[in-house]
Amino acid sequence: MKRAVRLLGVGRSRPLPALALALALTLVAGGFAAWAGQDWYRAAHDEQAAYAAQRDAALSAGEQAVQNLNTLDHRELKRGLDLWESSTTGELHEQLASGRDEFTAQMKEAKTVSTARVLSGAVTELDDRAGRARVLVALRVTVEAADGAKSDKDSRMLGELTRTDGRWKLSALGQAPVGGTSTG
Repeated sequence: MKRAVRLLGVGRSRPLPALALALALTLVAGGFAAWAGQDWYRAAHDEQAAYAAQRDAALSAGEQAVQNLNTLDHRELKRGLDLWESSTTGELHEQLASGRDEFTAQMKEAKTVSTARVLSGAVTELDDRAGRARVLVALRVTVEAADGAKSDKDSRMLGELTRTDGRWKLSALGQAPVGGTSTG
C-alpha cells in the first residue's frame, strides 16, 4: 500500500506575501495622499501666501500702469489716452480725463512718440485690507521728436494704487526723489 505523502510547500500557492505587499503599498500611498492633501490645504489657506499674491498683483499692475502713462504716440492718441484712463482711478483719473482735449492738441502739435520700458519695481507699502499700495518703479523713457531725433531718460516714479473692482489702478503718480534730495 502506498501512502500519499504531501510535501510542505509543493502544490500550494503562496498568496500571503503578495497580499501583504499590496496592503503595505496601499497604506503607504494613503499616507502620502493624506500628507499631500494636508500640505495643499495649508498652502491654499495661508494668509502669507494670499498677502504675497496681492503684493505681486499690485506690483505687476503698478509697473504696467506707470509704463502706460509714460508711453504715447501722437499718431494713436485716442488709443493711448484711453489706456491712460483705464489704468487710473480717483483724482488722477479725473485730471487725465478733464485735460484730455488740451493734451491732445499739444501732442498733435509736438508730434512726439514716447516709449517707456520698466527697468525694475518694488512695492513699498501694501494695505491689503484697505486696498491701497505704493510702488517705486524705475523706467527708461525714449522720446522720438518730430525730426526723428531720439533721447533716453531714466527716471524713478512713485505710484499710489487703489484696488477698484478687484483690480489695482494708479490713483497718484509722481517723480521719486533722487540721491540726497529731501521730500519735505
